[in-house]
Amino acid sequence: MKNYIYSIAFFLFVSLIQAQEKEMSLSLKQAVDYAIKNNYTNKIALNDIEAAKKRKRETKATGLPQINGVVNYQNNLKQQFPGVDLNGDGSIDIGAKHNVTGTVTLSQLLFDGSYLVGLQSAKTYLKISEQAKEKTELATREAIINAYGNVLVAQERIEILKENKKTVDRQLKGAQEGFKQGLTEEETVEQFEITQGNIISQQRNADRSIEIAYQMLNLALGNPINTKLNLTDTLDDLVKNNTDLNLLSQSFNLKNHVDFRIAQNDREGKRLLMKLEKSRALPSVRTFINYSRLANANNFNFFNSSQDWISTSVFGVGINIPIFSSLGRSAKTAQAKIALESADIRLAEIKQRLNLQAEQAQSNYQLSIENYETAKKILALATRIEKKQKIKFDEGVTTSIDLLASRNQLYSQQNNYLQSILNIIANKVKLENALNIPIK
Repeated sequence: MKNYIYSIAFFLFVSLIQAQEKEMSLSLKQAVDYAIKNNYTNKIALNDIEAAKKRKRETKATGLPQINGVVNYQNNLKQQFPGVDLNGDGSIDIGAKHNVTGTVTLSQLLFDGSYLVGLQSAKTYLKISEQAKEKTELATREAIINAYGNVLVAQERIEILKENKKTVDRQLKGAQEGFKQGLTEEETVEQFEITQGNIISQQRNADRSIEIAYQMLNLALGNPINTKLNLTDTLDDLVKNNTDLNLLSQSFNLKNHVDFRIAQNDREGKRLLMKLEKSRALPSVRTFINYSRLANANNFNFFNSSQDWISTSVFGVGINIPIFSSLGRSAKTAQAKIALESADIRLAEIKQRLNLQAEQAQSNYQLSIENYETAKKILALATRIEKKQKIKFDEGVTTSIDLLASRNQLYSQQNNYLQSILNIIANKVKLENALNIPIK
């Protein structure tokens, strides 16, 4: 029995370890698609849409037939007079110790201005929720692309630092041997040691940065932050896929932009709110029919078949006419009118802001492409200069100061090059969002 328990425990332990070590392989497109379904914010946006649908259904239901049942029981603890048989049929009509009344009422709203406006508002609210989901998906795409790019850049930076350290380690070792033999000055050794120390420090920072970058990507994906990820796209893939000159000439369609449509629906909501406040001055009409059964008895015997019950039925129509509200309705209508005017102002501001945003996004994207090409050329130049200085230093033609200066220039251009890649990725997705290009 113990062996069986140990086997089960071992199996569960192995299964848990395997589950923890499960690795996800994702291209950038797969990461975006996965996040659209699993990202925390997108899940909330879907719930908001469902809530808006239920709200629309709730509003609609208030204008449909309503059925309610009521059962009342009374016990006259102290009777003012004994039960009286008014119609002489042997049943107690009033004054009995126990009274039970059961009523079922069917009511139907015939007219209510606020109900009609409420239906329109519920539809508008649902549209806003759906558009908010669309905007959330665009924001998710941007977050995933940036996080994916940050991971790849962090990985590349680590590889560059490893190669740089190998080079410095070899030259530091050579300088130390030369110093022992009296061929190299101590200052040269110290300069290489400083460079080596800086690279080691940068490696530590890079190791921490990549861990955080993976966690940020997992968070954007909707995963536990320590989920293992294998990114199948490379930096070259990202540069190639995110360099699209056609975007620079694409025209901006204001009416299709999700922010503009949200602002329009917000304005419509404010218009309906003002209409709602005005409708409160209109009468409302409701009809009803009810059926009641009541019984009176000095003893509690209502469950006996011999108990007599009296049936009644009533049909009626009710009209509620607002007459005077001490100017309360007028004040609410005035507030709604002010809110509508503010919505018009916001709509006008959004038109200008979105047009400017599209122009700036196109300009920034073009600049990032140009800067990438420049950084690529400068990196190639810095690499050649550093190689030449290394050859000269090995031949004793130049000093360690010149070599280290060229190497620091190379390190700086390597960072600039990686940053230019990130800028292309980030500015392209910003431009896509500014132009409201849908997710493919």
